[in-house]
Amino acid sequence: MSDMNKRNLIYFENASMRGLYDNMEEWQQEHNKRLLQISVQQDRENYCAIALTNPTEVVITSADGGNHANVSRFGMLAVDSA
Repeated sequence: MSDMNKRNLIYFENASMRGLYDNMEEWQQEHNKRLLQISVQQDRENYCAIALTNPTEVVITSADGGNHANVSRFGMLAVDSA
């Protein structure tokens, strides 16, 4: 799994709610990612947000992790044993 998929937590901080929104909107445009869940709190004079991003890669496995879904270069879906 690439390093990009290991980190999906983002922190934003700004002196105004509008500034916080602008920061988050700019981040989404720059990174071409959605923010899935956001928590906004006021911390003294600042507005702070912790956001979860969408993963760029999803790994599908069986419940025990023993089998993995795999897509071939031809677009065929197969299940591989670990």
